[in-house]
Amino acid sequence: ALSASHSHKFILLIITQLSNSKMYFSKLAVLSALTLAIGSEALLTNPLQTGNKANTNGLKDRAYVTRDIKTPDPIPVSGQEEAMELMKTGRLYRYNIGPNEESVVSVCEQEIAAYTGHKYCVALNSCGSALMLLLKTTGLQAGDKVLSNAFTFGAVPSAIEHAGGKAVYVESTMDMVIDLEDMEKKLTDHPDCKHVLISHMRGKLADMAGIKALCDKFDAILLEDCAHSLGVEYAGKHSGHMGIACAISSQSYKMINSGEGGFLLTDNEDIAAQTAVYAGAYEGLSAKHVTVPSKEHFKDYPTTLPNYSLRMSNLAAAVIRPQIKTLDERIAKYNKRYNDLVTNLESRVGGHMTFPQLTPEVTMMVHDSLQFNLDKKFSPEIIEAFIEECKEHGLPVELFGHKTNARNFVNWGFAPAEDPLPKTADMLSRACDVRMPLMWDDEDFEDMANVLVESVEKVLADAGVE
Repeated sequence: ALSASHSHKFILLIITQLSNSKMYFSKLAVLSALTLAIGSEALLTNPLQTGNKANTNGLKDRAYVTRDIKTPDPIPVSGQEEAMELMKTGRLYRYNIGPNEESVVSVCEQEIAAYTGHKYCVALNSCGSALMLLLKTTGLQAGDKVLSNAFTFGAVPSAIEHAGGKAVYVESTMDMVIDLEDMEKKLTDHPDCKHVLISHMRGKLADMAGIKALCDKFDAILLEDCAHSLGVEYAGKHSGHMGIACAISSQSYKMINSGEGGFLLTDNEDIAAQTAVYAGAYEGLSAKHVTVPSKEHFKDYPTTLPNYSLRMSNLAAAVIRPQIKTLDERIAKYNKRYNDLVTNLESRVGGHMTFPQLTPEVTMMVHDSLQFNLDKKFSPEIIEAFIEECKEHGLPVELFGHKTNARNFVNWGFAPAEDPLPKTADMLSRACDVRMPLMWDDEDFEDMANVLVESVEKVLADAGVE
């Protein structure tokens, strides 16, 4: 069997040789044979790269990253096969099934609900749709205020705007979670705000017990954006259970990959019934769901709620299902690599950067990316030089506070902050983000560490800063 570090090159070579052949089924046969010969770890290796070890632009005295930082997790072979079978039948619509049959989407919903521990689950076309429906199904009216993190992705305030709400932003800490002191202040200042949408940015959960207590104190509905926290546990329970409902994502860079997709999860019958109808369960189609409440909970919703056509297709569900089975295995691999990487960086440049600390009640984390805060000795000019230095050595490092970053609240012109957010702005100005693709090999993360360390040392030396 080929090693994981060489399999992508071998597969690419075979595919290239086959590309001149017109024997389609022969190609499939050969690729199937390769699947068996290479082994499971090698099979998961994406063949695309940004270059090779020789392509270092002459910078042979420095480390250089040669792999594609945006390499997504590939679809397991069983998912590819199920998708092919679906395409042969043409039954991609979740409701195009016979009597007493379950659609692929329904099976997927059951598996997601079993993994997270929720009673009800509705699969949707995106997590953004799920976030919007979290608000719609819990009574948000046009113009109502929604409290949310000042540090999150632009999709969150977009969902608030989509639902007709008005975002009120809460400061974030250097640990990249919502600031409870400022949250209490904002709830006090906005007594008419009855929705709180907490975003677990990069999988980092705040003091959820404290947040729930504040929501109860101010009679506000707590909702959770778990797009980044699939697999993360708080006090021994999967994320998404402190609020009345939550949303998870299957966008390409999340733990499950269907390109686009999302799920709304809840134990509340009314929210689940409304969600199914909003998503497109018109007339009596709710009967073709499994993870929704019984018929009486649907009331007159099929005729009084609009159909937004937000359903997930069978094709998306087919490629998600096998990924659910490997979540725990992949999480363990991510976490080991993250811990090794942070240990390496702390021992070499720990005086120049810090790493967000987990909330003590988080009992399982999913470290599928690296975040760090550059020390205050880094001026804006030195930070810019650091980002450029990393880029020149093959490693894209994102600054959350960059003027074009969609995670920077100053870029949300469609839902602008009305109050100053100095604490969040300061954190964003030195907070860096680096992807950790699962398909990379261990030595690629050694290159990553070396590029980060050498870039820090270079820019500080150039600036005459110790």
